[in-house]
Amino acid sequence: MFDLFSDAAKVAQQMEIICSEYGFALWETMYSLLLEVLFSYVIGLPLGVLLVTGEKEGIRPLPRWLMTVLNAVINLLRSVPFLILMIIALPLSKLIVGTKVGTAATIPPMVIAAFPLVARMVESSLREVNQGVVEAAQSMGASALQIVGKVLLPEALPSLISGGTITVGTILGYGAMAGIIGGGGLGKMAINYGYYNFKFLVMWAAVIGLIILVQVFQSAGTRIAVKCDKRLRNRS
Repeated sequence: MFDLFSDAAKVAQQMEIICSEYGFALWETMYSLLLEVLFSYVIGLPLGVLLVTGEKEGIRPLPRWLMTVLNAVINLLRSVPFLILMIIALPLSKLIVGTKVGTAATIPPMVIAAFPLVARMVESSLREVNQGVVEAAQSMGASALQIVGKVLLPEALPSLISGGTITVGTILGYGAMAGIIGGGGLGKMAINYGYYNFKFLVMWAAVIGLIILVQVFQSAGTRIAVKCDKRLRNRS
């Protein structure tokens, strides 16, 4: 490594790669992250709500067999290692986006890997809501949909936001690993140039970019969650 960095020509070559490709790799990372988080919550949020409201003592109990199937599917998907799950799901990418390679091709597998995590985080957040508030809404004649939309989700909002920041960090980590099998973004830069071609300066630039993104989203999510927490506002 020291020979590499002492060679000015090689350092200049790596700096040229960073300048020419870093911006597009960052763009790929951000737009794929946005779509993956969006679709993960479109699937995972309703599932998390059903896991709480559909249980035996919930506000809208569902058949026991259906709850068993939902829990089994979520647990199964969460237990499969990400890279294996991505390889298994690549035919689905071919069906949806028409290719098995590239940033777009990694989005369906990433969503499949992430939505079970979202469902469990939503379930955990909703279980933290004071049941007295739910019972009060029920006594006033609120429907199950009203309780979910006006009681459970608003009361659990700080926890949901905190869970969202964890989800974003996890998806960014998944995206970096996706570079191994043809995914794009900063993960592709780190693996293709750093791991395969020993361009360590490029690799560290990509890794540092991912670290900064995680820190930015984590800090922003924590601040928003604190501002939305009524308990903290009441203390102040």
